[in-house]
Amino acid sequence: MKNLGFVRVGSIVNKLVLADPINNANELVKMIKKAEREDVAIVSTPQLSLTGYTCGDLFFQEKLLTSAIEGLEIILGETKELDIISIIGMPLKIDNGIYNVAVVVNRGEILGIVPKINIPNYTEEARWFSDSSKLVCDEITLLGQEVLVNTNMIFRDINNKNISFAVEISEDLEDANAISVQHTANGANIILNLASSNEVVGRNKYRHELIKNHSKKNICAYVYASSGIGESTSDLVFSGASMIYEDGHKLAENNLYDFNSNLIFADVDVDKLVNLRCRNNNFNVNAGMDIYEVVEVLVKDSKKFNREYKEYPFVPKNDNERAERCEEIFKIQAAGLARRLVQLNYPKCVLGISGGLDSTLAFLVVAEAYKMLGLDNKDIIGVTMPGFGTTGRTYNNACDFVRAYGATLKEVSIKDAAILHMKDIGLDENDRSVAYENLQARERTQILMDIANMMNGFVIGTGDLSELALGWCTYNGDHMSMYSVNGAIPKTLVRYLVDYVADNSEDDKKKVLKDILDTPISPELLPPDKAGNILQQTESSIGPYVLHDFYLYHFLKYGASPKKIYFLAQETFKGKFDNDTLKKWLKVFVKRFFTQQFKRNCVPDGIKVGTIGLSPRGDLRMPSDSFYNIWLKEVEELD
Repeated sequence: MKNLGFVRVGSIVNKLVLADPINNANELVKMIKKAEREDVAIVSTPQLSLTGYTCGDLFFQEKLLTSAIEGLEIILGETKELDIISIIGMPLKIDNGIYNVAVVVNRGEILGIVPKINIPNYTEEARWFSDSSKLVCDEITLLGQEVLVNTNMIFRDINNKNISFAVEISEDLEDANAISVQHTANGANIILNLASSNEVVGRNKYRHELIKNHSKKNICAYVYASSGIGESTSDLVFSGASMIYEDGHKLAENNLYDFNSNLIFADVDVDKLVNLRCRNNNFNVNAGMDIYEVVEVLVKDSKKFNREYKEYPFVPKNDNERAERCEEIFKIQAAGLARRLVQLNYPKCVLGISGGLDSTLAFLVVAEAYKMLGLDNKDIIGVTMPGFGTTGRTYNNACDFVRAYGATLKEVSIKDAAILHMKDIGLDENDRSVAYENLQARERTQILMDIANMMNGFVIGTGDLSELALGWCTYNGDHMSMYSVNGAIPKTLVRYLVDYVADNSEDDKKKVLKDILDTPISPELLPPDKAGNILQQTESSIGPYVLHDFYLYHFLKYGASPKKIYFLAQETFKGKFDNDTLKKWLKVFVKRFFTQQFKRNCVPDGIKVGTIGLSPRGDLRMPSDSFYNIWLKEVEELD
């Protein structure tokens, strides 16, 4: 998976026998071999995992220190045929001090030793361990190997320079100047922490928040392994907390208070992390690189992949957050519109109501803005404009919807005007080309603009983010308005928001909203079938919006290549779309995204809601005449 930027990292919390390094070494070997079978490339263990953290004055015992080295020798011997890189915690006597260190090993070789920096003064740890600043040597001989000892050490993969990791130990993370901040600023995108965090009420939540925020702030993956239940309980209890975060998102965690050894792992996307850092000019890469030792290593290429991606990346996965998230989105949309209405001295809002999802959401946003400003819904002018493709279902839903909210309904048929226009330009009435479709969309926009002029009004755009991404809008037709409230809302999120409102509405509103949700997505520009049903369905023409929103998210959010997007789609939509279907619509996405930029370069003002937007003013700077050849070629070469 290295060619796609993934590396599998893991965390072992070993079943500990306190002050018995040989026993612990054998247990660690067993768990490292288990991690190897799970295709883990880099695995960490807790602080002082060979001896235990709570040995107290036994750390002064030469027998314990030499036994720890014997335990390390066992691990080196038993894992010398394994590709996995393991990080072992142990006490190590160097010159006249005892140091709390992490030993990085691979295939029988010690790659480096990282000593702990911050020895806490609120415990007795300083009684046993020396401050790493007192080290006078940067290289020692250990088990016959010449080994680097350095707090400023980054381990970088020989084949993929994006894969680079560094180590910190326990309290090093909680220091105001955490060493991992320096590690990440100098290129490490995976941090592994060997910890010993005892339990008190609220500590587990604190750990998660700390690591979540740290991984987000430093745009890195963070692997945390803490001492387990085998530690001494004379005064403290250790639960064996273990977790993996990536850029503020939790990928894995273990169960606390497990008396057996346990392993967690996750596939970290280092290419994504590097892309995010490249977008952040404040991320200080190569800060003080001259003080760093870069150790080149061979990180194994994991063949397995076990990471879940959301089918609907723009939609909250947790239903418990549904109300909070939807209300927040509505408030952002409505506040933006309300501010513009104040600026224009409270004009009436004019918008086309089709009986479809987008115009429904736009109307709901206008109603919320009116509520904020204490305005009367009668000044919302909902205009239904039946044409050649309008069905009784959508027409009735449009009318019922506007009436249910106490707004003003206007009906203007476009049929006669469209027929006259076709005659004027010499277009056959039986023509069903794009000209036939687009002249209807432009006629509707003209009607809205003119009504707005007549009524001291303001035309509200209804088009969404997905339509803008694909250019699925008529240039200077539904493409244009005086203010766009849905321009940053993808189609999958539009449906989610309308469904939320429906579930929390009175019966008359709920009924019409649910029927709108059940109506096929269509511009209704082609005549219906003989039974009066919608014949023209958007997703049959350009593909499922669930796929296009998925492609859009990964393409814009992380700069993912078509090859990577295709792979993620295969994993995510397994059993729902076959490979040919995924490729077909990925080609459509690539072509349309590039060729339709000219429409996005002149969109009206609108409200940004999430982290992805297409506004040429604040989000996407892209020339209209850029070629898509290299992206399309990669799609065509996919297996």
